[in-house]
Amino acid sequence: MIMAKVYITLKNGVLDPQGKAVQHSLESLGYKGVSDVRLGKYIELKLTDIHRRDAEERIKEMCERLLANTVIEDYRFEIEV
Repeated sequence: MIMAKVYITLKNGVLDPQGKAVQHSLESLGYKGVSDVRLGKYIELKLTDIHRRDAEERIKEMCERLLANTVIEDYRFEIEV
Protein backbone atom coordinates (compact mmCIF):
# COMPACT_ATOMS: atom_id res chain seq x y z
CA MET A 1 0.00 0.00 0.00
CA ILE A 2 1.16 3.52 -0.79
CA MET A 3 0.08 6.62 1.11
CA ALA A 4 0.17 9.90 -0.78
CA LYS A 5 -0.11 13.28 0.90
CA VAL A 6 -1.22 15.98 -1.54
CA TYR A 7 -0.83 19.69 -0.77
CA ILE A 8 -2.72 22.19 -2.93
CA THR A 9 -2.17 25.94 -2.64
CA LEU A 10 -3.13 29.00 -4.60
CA LYS A 11 -0.49 30.25 -7.00
CA ASN A 12 1.39 33.42 -6.10
CA GLY A 13 -0.55 36.47 -7.23
CA VAL A 14 -3.98 34.82 -6.91
CA LEU A 15 -6.17 36.63 -4.39
CA ASP A 16 -7.16 34.57 -1.34
CA PRO A 17 -10.27 36.10 0.27
CA GLN A 18 -10.55 33.24 2.78
CA GLY A 19 -6.96 33.82 3.83
CA LYS A 20 -7.64 37.54 4.29
CA ALA A 21 -10.71 36.77 6.42
CA VAL A 22 -8.69 34.43 8.64
CA GLN A 23 -5.90 37.01 8.92
CA HIS A 24 -8.41 39.68 9.96
CA SER A 25 -9.99 37.32 12.52
CA LEU A 26 -6.60 36.46 14.01
CA GLU A 27 -5.79 40.15 14.34
CA SER A 28 -9.15 40.84 16.01
CA LEU A 29 -8.39 38.05 18.49
CA GLY A 30 -5.18 39.81 19.43
CA TYR A 31 -2.68 37.84 17.35
CA LYS A 32 -0.50 40.64 15.99
CA GLY A 33 2.27 40.25 13.46
CA VAL A 34 0.48 37.89 11.07
CA SER A 35 1.29 39.51 7.75
CA ASP A 36 -0.24 37.04 5.31
CA VAL A 37 -2.50 34.00 5.49
CA ARG A 38 -2.98 31.64 2.56
CA LEU A 39 -5.36 28.69 2.76
CA GLY A 40 -5.06 25.47 0.83
CA LYS A 41 -6.15 21.86 0.73
CA TYR A 42 -4.58 18.72 2.17
CA ILE A 43 -5.63 15.35 0.79
CA GLU A 44 -4.52 11.83 1.77
CA LEU A 45 -4.80 9.03 -0.77
CA LYS A 46 -4.20 5.33 -0.12
CA LEU A 47 -3.29 3.37 -3.22
CA THR A 48 -3.11 -0.41 -3.30
CA ASP A 49 -1.59 -2.85 -5.76
CA ILE A 50 0.60 -0.27 -7.49
CA HIS A 51 4.35 0.29 -7.80
CA ARG A 52 5.85 3.57 -6.62
CA ARG A 53 6.80 4.83 -10.11
CA ASP A 54 3.27 4.12 -11.37
CA ALA A 55 1.78 5.76 -8.26
CA GLU A 56 3.66 9.00 -8.92
CA GLU A 57 2.24 9.22 -12.43
CA ARG A 58 -1.28 8.32 -11.27
CA ILE A 59 -1.25 10.90 -8.45
CA LYS A 60 -0.01 13.59 -10.84
CA GLU A 61 -2.85 12.70 -13.22
CA MET A 62 -5.41 12.82 -10.38
CA CYS A 63 -4.18 16.25 -9.33
CA GLU A 64 -4.27 17.67 -12.82
CA ARG A 65 -7.64 16.20 -13.77
CA LEU A 66 -9.60 16.65 -10.54
CA LEU A 67 -7.90 17.59 -7.30
CA ALA A 68 -6.26 20.89 -8.29
CA ASN A 69 -7.38 23.69 -10.55
CA THR A 70 -4.02 24.11 -12.25
CA VAL A 71 -4.98 27.50 -13.66
CA ILE A 72 -4.92 29.06 -10.18
CA GLU A 73 -3.47 26.34 -7.93
CA ASP A 74 -0.13 24.61 -7.47
CA TYR A 75 0.21 21.14 -6.02
CA ARG A 76 2.89 18.90 -4.62
CA PHE A 77 2.76 15.47 -3.09
CA GLU A 78 4.74 13.13 -0.90
CA ILE A 79 4.65 9.35 -1.13
CA GLU A 80 5.11 6.96 1.79
CA VAL A 81 5.49 3.28 1.11
